Amino acid sequence: MCGIIGIVGRQEVADRLVEGLRRMEYRGYDSAGVCTVLDGQLIRRRAEGKLNNLVKELAGNPAPGLVGIAHTRWATHGAPTTSNAHPHATGEVALVHNGIIENFKTLRDELIARGRTFESETDTEVVAHLVSEEVEAGKSPQDAVKAVLPRLRGAFALAIAFRQHPDMLIGARLGSPLVVGYGEGETYLGSDALALAPLTQKIAYLEEGDWVIVTREGAEIFDKDNKPATREITTSGVTAAAVEKGPYRHFMQKEIFEQPTVVAQTLQSYIRAVEQQVALPQMDFDLSSIKRITIVACGTSYYAGMVAKYWFEQFARVPVDIDVASEFRYRDPVLEAGGLALFISQSGETADTLAALRHSREQGQKIAVVVNVPTSSMAREADLLLPTHAGPEIGVASTKAFSCQLAVLAALAAHLAVVKGRVSREEEQEIVRHLTEVPAALNAALAHDGEIAEMAPLIAPARDVLYLGRGPDYPLALEGALKLKEISYIHAEGYASGEMKHGPIALIDEAVPVIVLAPSGPLFEKTVSNMQEVRARGGKIVLISDAEGLAEAGEGCLATIEMPKVHPLIAPLVYAVPVQLLAYHVAVAKGTDVDQPRNLAKSVTVE
Repeated sequence: MCGIIGIVGRQEVADRLVEGLRRMEYRGYDSAGVCTVLDGQLIRRRAEGKLNNLVKELAGNPAPGLVGIAHTRWATHGAPTTSNAHPHATGEVALVHNGIIENFKTLRDELIARGRTFESETDTEVVAHLVSEEVEAGKSPQDAVKAVLPRLRGAFALAIAFRQHPDMLIGARLGSPLVVGYGEGETYLGSDALALAPLTQKIAYLEEGDWVIVTREGAEIFDKDNKPATREITTSGVTAAAVEKGPYRHFMQKEIFEQPTVVAQTLQSYIRAVEQQVALPQMDFDLSSIKRITIVACGTSYYAGMVAKYWFEQFARVPVDIDVASEFRYRDPVLEAGGLALFISQSGETADTLAALRHSREQGQKIAVVVNVPTSSMAREADLLLPTHAGPEIGVASTKAFSCQLAVLAALAAHLAVVKGRVSREEEQEIVRHLTEVPAALNAALAHDGEIAEMAPLIAPARDVLYLGRGPDYPLALEGALKLKEISYIHAEGYASGEMKHGPIALIDEAVPVIVLAPSGPLFEKTVSNMQEVRARGGKIVLISDAEGLAEAGEGCLATIEMPKVHPLIAPLVYAVPVQLLAYHVAVAKGTDVDQPRNLAKSVTVE
């Protein structure tokens, strides 16, 4: 995850900006930069690699000034080069950005047609040019930002500096966090309170759609409708753990809400937005020659692999085997020459999965790994490393790591389909378009958090809960059941909807809630018929669907949860959100330890 900090100060800011960046190193990064404002100039310094490289650059080329912004970047859209590093600037403005601008290509094409010149491959630079155009046309910084924000689609946190206004910054957020800090004659912006901890303990969390004018006198906050807004100023606390949670009650809740941002950043690594292509990191083997894929993983990562099996077979027409890592070696699997063994792990250190990886290499398989820790053992032993860019995940029950795994696997399936000649150029562009819609769809799903919290007490008293889904929603049913078991300690099982009549229906009575994942589409009617079987036996149904599905089948349900209508390719990413939120709020209602549930560890490093 990228890190942002801004200071409107009474003393030099460059060193303090760098200190703030150091406190966000846990997010991961591969380039960094600062920009200060002094005497009508934007003074920008950037460097690839570790923060010390930026420190060396500043030692040789100082950036004086009392106002400035800074950024650590984890390369996603565009390589980790100096030209792609933030801050991005024009003659009038400089800005830093965390998130994704989904309609970047359309905006970029418009700007180029108007004669604007770009120096980077990033989506961020379009925002700098859009704001700059408004300023150059004579608008104030406030009016320029007000004009540009409605044109941006996606998830973003922005901090913007203006050449002709050396005493202010403007910040904005949608889907990515941004914090205002209050000091003595100074005001700050940051991605989280941890970045601002050396500067102040007085902070306010901007809400969705807020934008803010920051001066030495304080902060003037406006909501998404440009109306003045008041956000509570709180004391951030002194421990890193408390600071990192921000306004959230638990790390798990925070990590659920980080998903639009981290999924956006992950997808940027695998999409060339200008060319509308899916791309992978370089590899030393020919992916088009792969005839069979073997997926191996544990727990939540295994369910991500189950979703990927549908994608690989549907789009690339490549047959897929999938195994639980703890069973893989012991059944002595037949691994065909020329096959690809794909391993999925949040930590990259899971003992069962690592042992399966080494067994597969001994059997002559090419090795691909999807991991969140690019320096892990699995990453080092891979022929093809596919990082997820989820950032640190503190909660034991995986949430954002799962959605980022799905994002990577969707991109891998699409690219495999391309190199196999299974999709046309037009179809690839359509796939890219749907993938870029994911962050906004995740934001729309998260908007239903309040109603899910309200209905959670209906589920909390249950001793047993069943989850049903068809197609790629079947693995989501398994994942939803796992989440509920992990953190609420309620016994839950997930089933393919059509299997209900083959045994599990015997469990149905008025005390067993049944959670049904059923987006409208070709499988919807069959799932509804399975719902009717449950209802006829007194079962209480919670239906998770889009507006069309709820209109058709929502009547008579215990509760309904509406999701945005999305393409089937990205539906598993979107429907992960309500099952995560439901498990979270049920656990809160039961009073369990959400972040550290009993008997569980974040990374299982023994067999």
